[in-house]
Amino acid sequence: MSLLAVDIGSSACKAVRFAADGQLLAQHAVCYRPEFPRPCFAEMDPETFWNALCSSCCAVAEERADRVQALCLSSHGESFVPVDAAGRPLAHAILNQDSRALEESRWCEATLGRERLFQITGLVAHPMYPVPKILWLRKHQPETFARTRSFLTLIGYLLQKMGLPAYVDYSLASRFLAFDIDKRAWSDEILRATELDPARLPTPVPAGTMVGKLNAAIAGQLGVPAGTSVVLGGHDQPCGALGAGVIEGGRVADSMGTYECLLAVSDTPSLNERARASALNSYCHVVPNKFVTLAYFPSGIMLQWFHELLYGNGWSEAASPASAQESEANHYAFWEAHARQGPTGLCITPHLIGTCNPDFNPRVRGFIAGLNPGVHRADLYKGILEGLACELSIVSEALEQAVGGFEDIYATGGGTSSALGLELRAALTGRRLHVMSRQEAVCLGTAILAGVAIGEYASLRQAVAAVVRERAVWAPNPAIAASYRDQVDRYRQLRSAEVARA
Repeated sequence: MSLLAVDIGSSACKAVRFAADGQLLAQHAVCYRPEFPRPCFAEMDPETFWNALCSSCCAVAEERADRVQALCLSSHGESFVPVDAAGRPLAHAILNQDSRALEESRWCEATLGRERLFQITGLVAHPMYPVPKILWLRKHQPETFARTRSFLTLIGYLLQKMGLPAYVDYSLASRFLAFDIDKRAWSDEILRATELDPARLPTPVPAGTMVGKLNAAIAGQLGVPAGTSVVLGGHDQPCGALGAGVIEGGRVADSMGTYECLLAVSDTPSLNERARASALNSYCHVVPNKFVTLAYFPSGIMLQWFHELLYGNGWSEAASPASAQESEANHYAFWEAHARQGPTGLCITPHLIGTCNPDFNPRVRGFIAGLNPGVHRADLYKGILEGLACELSIVSEALEQAVGGFEDIYATGGGTSSALGLELRAALTGRRLHVMSRQEAVCLGTAILAGVAIGEYASLRQAVAAVVRERAVWAPNPAIAASYRDQVDRYRQLRSAEVARA
């Protein structure tokens, strides 16, 4: 028996098949790229996600020795698909990085009030969320809006393609800017103010809900047995926290991906003034009756930009996504091996598409300060890692002020492959980094939800005890922290000046 977990990311669909003891049996990723038809627009044909789901599932389900018993989907947040009464997409999926709805976002905040909006949803208004974009559709594409029967999450769209109910779990519903996180229901107050019909939003249910079983035709497209159970996953960050064992209050996860996300768990949402001032997100966990508070910033996106600047778009040039990924990793390893000792003197911010916490300003752009004729590629690479460590220290301080002190961070994701990056993060934050043994934490957490739903595990806590392990701990090095004191101070000053000017 095996559990098949699929994570619908912003740049790839990743499928991982796990044994019940947490052993990784097979994995495969299908990469895709957004379309940018106009400034501030980011879209994708929703069939791209379906095709990627089918291809990735078929690739990992080929080995029949361990029969797939359950399939569970997780996803990045905010992206959605408008569909008609027959479930047909009326437009491309509007992605989370799309920022067309800035005016509508400001209107939401002005109409409902920043504090009231935060108290209901645990979010501050931003154009990434679906509700401002739905209001944009109503104003700028009224025919599409009028024909839309449902605004579905990516998971909901894929479930509907499977012939199953297009549910949304509480964690992904929390990303709409219209979900009452205390009541775990769509907010009557917000929907009245925006004049949106709740019937056009998906039905919210807990993560881990059994959605149904696959018929033979759909199972054949996915490469799994007919009758395979389908379980509802959730937002990738809470799923990743579950996969890192961060299910109780006082524990903090760090997912080092395209965005780097710090996530703290609590029994109640963090809706205090410090959380609101830093624009933190506090919303429903995939763990029942728990909440997460999220602070994040662009991270891997900066490294990918730098790599593509030097080498072009590796995904299209390489023979396969796997070989492109290997080539990129080799370049990073080379630069890391040739990085100079000590601080570079560079200040490089990762804000290619704006800042996130604590200022959450979409108008800010990244900068590089301190360039001189002696700077080479390895210096720029290390300078980016230094900037990410500086940014993590700022974000972790904001999170600590809202949720209380913490000394340990449980890290997963692609960023954990860089020893230099981990060393800098530990030193500049002053916190221990526990690197988890299973880096596919989002898929592991998603698989845990599936395993509990079908009775393979007695509870989430029992599953975490059985399958979650750590492989290394990076303690903060005071000498490194001292050597970076001046550069960190300069980074913070330059960053603050850029935010103030934007």
